[in-house]
Amino acid sequence: MKPKKVVGNYSLGMKQRLGIARALLHYPELLILDEPTNGLDPIGIKEMRRLILHLAQERDITIFISSHILSEMEQLADRIGIIHGGKLLEELTMDELRGLNRKYLELQVSDDNRAVLLLEEHFGVADYEVRHGGVIRVYSHLDGISEINRELVRHDIDVMKLALSEDKLEEYFAKLVGGGRIG
Repeated sequence: MKPKKVVGNYSLGMKQRLGIARALLHYPELLILDEPTNGLDPIGIKEMRRLILHLAQERDITIFISSHILSEMEQLADRIGIIHGGKLLEELTMDELRGLNRKYLELQVSDDNRAVLLLEEHFGVADYEVRHGGVIRVYSHLDGISEINRELVRHDIDVMKLALSEDKLEEYFAKLVGGGRIG
């Protein structure tokens, strides 16, 4: 006969899974989870994300999640509340958040000084931000990506990255609570 394993000796990930299984036994309409992916490996995180989405969509369970892993919340939540210092600062849908976040062209180049000069003089770009590692975020001229790339290369400025993106929940949170920009 195999010895039984005491729950107290389970890994954190196994305790997380067991806690959710226990909570689901009574078919709740509301499920409150605190850091549900804490202690899970990448495959476990993916499985937990799939389970949470299944419970919300297929079993029509309202799930309230408290988490500091904002990138996970972007993948799971359809509505978020930002709490800081014990106060609810903002509550909005993910669609509303996407509408508030700025879209930008992110460039990583070999010479950010020359690239910025070219962007200003050739394209009239004024709304941009230079970040570490030769990264430039351009908040205008988003429809001229190929022309910007062509001009940078034509002026012997190597382009290692060129991507259209937008602010993430982490950056929005940092701006909202006064933490500034990340990166």
